Amino acid sequence: MTRLAKRGPRCISLVVTTVAILAVPILPSHGQAAPARDDIVDALKNFGGAADFEPDIAALKQKISNRSKMRGKNEPEPSKRPLIVPELKDLPTFTVSIDFDSDTPVVRPSSYETVGRIADAMVQANLLAYGFLVVGHASSDGRREANAMLSQRRADAIRDSLVNTFKISSKRVQSLGLGEEQFVDRAHPASPANLQIQIVTIGKLPEQSEQPVAKAPGIAKKKAKKR
Repeated sequence: MTRLAKRGPRCISLVVTTVAILAVPILPSHGQAAPARDDIVDALKNFGGAADFEPDIAALKQKISNRSKMRGKNEPEPSKRPLIVPELKDLPTFTVSIDFDSDTPVVRPSSYETVGRIADAMVQANLLAYGFLVVGHASSDGRREANAMLSQRRADAIRDSLVNTFKISSKRVQSLGLGEEQFVDRAHPASPANLQIQIVTIGKLPEQSEQPVAKAPGIAKKKAKKR
C-alpha cells in the first residue's frame, strides 16, 4: 500500500482540490491604470494647421445607421470599408480603453478615474479654447447594426459623464458612435482594440465677442437734467 493510501481519503481530497485550483486559468483584470493627465493633453493639444471640423451629428448618425444596415453582395469586407468620417484621421486624437458592462453603455467603476482624467485634461490652459468629439467604436463581432447603436450609446455615456459629473461645458463636447464603420485597428476588425473610445480635438470654439456695457438709465436721466 502506498504512503498516500495509508493517509486516507482526507489526504486524497486535499490533493484533488489543490490540482483543481492550479488548473483554473488566471484571468486578467479588466481594470487598468488611468492615463496621465499630461499624456492626454499632449495628444489633444497639437491642433496645428488642421482645419476645424464642424460635424453635423444628426446627418452623420443617419449616414452611419444607413450603412450599418447594408447587406449587399458587393459590400466590402470589414477591413476594406471606406472611412465614413475621414476628417477624423487628421485631427489630434487620444484613444483609450473604457470598461463598460457587457453590451451596455454603463461605465464600470474601474474606469471612473480615467474619465476624470479626461475631464481634467480638457480644463487645462492649452485645451480650454477647443471643442471635442467623443467617438465610440465596435469590433466586427456581433450584429453590425446593433454595434452602431451600442457605440453611440457608449459615446453618449462618456459625454454625459464629462458634462454632468465633471461640469465640462456642453458646448465643448459632442458624441458620435461609428460602430464598425470606421475601425480603430482596420487591419484587425475583430480586435478588442476596436472597442476603445477616442477623444478628438475638432477645432477652436467661437470667441465670445465683448458686448458694450450699457449705460445705467439713472445716469442718463441725470445728464439730461443738467442740460
